Amino acid sequence: MSIKADRVVLAYSGGLDTSVAIGWIGEQTGADVIAVAVDVGQGGEDLDVIRQRALDCGAVEAYVADAKEEFAAEYCMPALKANGLYQRAYPLVSALSRPLISKHLVKAAREFGADTVAHGCTGKGNDQVRFEVSITSIGPELKCIAPVRDLALTRDVAIDYATKHKLPIETTRSNPFSIDQNVWGRAIETGFLEDIWNAPTKDVYNYTDDPTYPPLPDEVVISFEKGIPVALDGRRLSPLEIIQELNRRGGAQGIGRIDIVEDRLVGIKSREIYEAPGAMILIAAHQELENVTVEREQARFKKRVDDRWGELVYDGQWFSPLKKSLDAFIDSTQEYVNGDVRMTLHGGRATVTGRKSDSTLYDFNLATYDSGDTYDQSSARGFIDIYGLPAKLAAARDERFGQGISL
Repeated sequence: MSIKADRVVLAYSGGLDTSVAIGWIGEQTGADVIAVAVDVGQGGEDLDVIRQRALDCGAVEAYVADAKEEFAAEYCMPALKANGLYQRAYPLVSALSRPLISKHLVKAAREFGADTVAHGCTGKGNDQVRFEVSITSIGPELKCIAPVRDLALTRDVAIDYATKHKLPIETTRSNPFSIDQNVWGRAIETGFLEDIWNAPTKDVYNYTDDPTYPPLPDEVVISFEKGIPVALDGRRLSPLEIIQELNRRGGAQGIGRIDIVEDRLVGIKSREIYEAPGAMILIAAHQELENVTVEREQARFKKRVDDRWGELVYDGQWFSPLKKSLDAFIDSTQEYVNGDVRMTLHGGRATVTGRKSDSTLYDFNLATYDSGDTYDQSSARGFIDIYGLPAKLAAARDERFGQGISL
């Protein structure tokens, strides 16, 4: 594929593939390359080290951004309010980071006068869609390229290129997994995991310890204001600090391990392993607080909205009009999602053991079965008669036409 560009902004991780991509893009397109590294809590090397490596590999400029706080507050928290779980299981780990990284890529492109943005995704995954749709949603004037997909930069070619040009990066063919991680969680795929009968081995996991041999139970109280966690055990913390602490405490208990076959946007089914201790603890706590503070019909409808929200974000539509409209509805449901949720973390499970809220819809005097309750049970008979009337009339008609329920 022949591509010409003057300046290209590259989403740079500091790893082998994107380090090689700097020189490879230059050779294939004739463009200067600006490397952009964004810290979303993935850990690993210092940003200054990554910046220098990009320059040593041939980048004309290197843009680095510590976006951990931004990611936690502006991307993870909206996902929490939406109980964001794709296919009711995956907490959108990678899908949440792509629009934020894309925003910084567009910012760098405009700052350095680039007309093209490059990323390291293959042509088989979801991330190519997430990046490119997000980039063109923010900067419609920009073009996108993917060296692996568009410029034949395969893994073996990358290793040979790095060796030949003596790039300052470790080259190895031994790691069988493709891994993406941030503060919200960790995603692992490929290698022997592609056989969906194979069980994950211990070396797959990094964020979580084996839940089979847990430490003593850990009790935590999570406080929420308008659907957002604001404190742990009475200590006021930022969203990032809360996620990080629950990752540590939940990870020690083996909480948040997920093994699923999911439906990719590009049409194939893919086996994925996830670790998301903090995310799964927070979602469980948030759902339980919604159970006592959100009105029944609103809550039923919100579950459908939550599912659609998760699908949109998974499919790379973070900046879409529909997602913005769903955000407005979800935000309106969080007005009274205030209070505390107590949980016991132990052996791979986060179990809710208590909840309280000043804005609760739970009324003890209505709910109790003890004497002195305020619920008028005599009203139930008339309610049942009216509620069941449509079904009763339909059943009578079926009987007249010989279509009644067989006994």
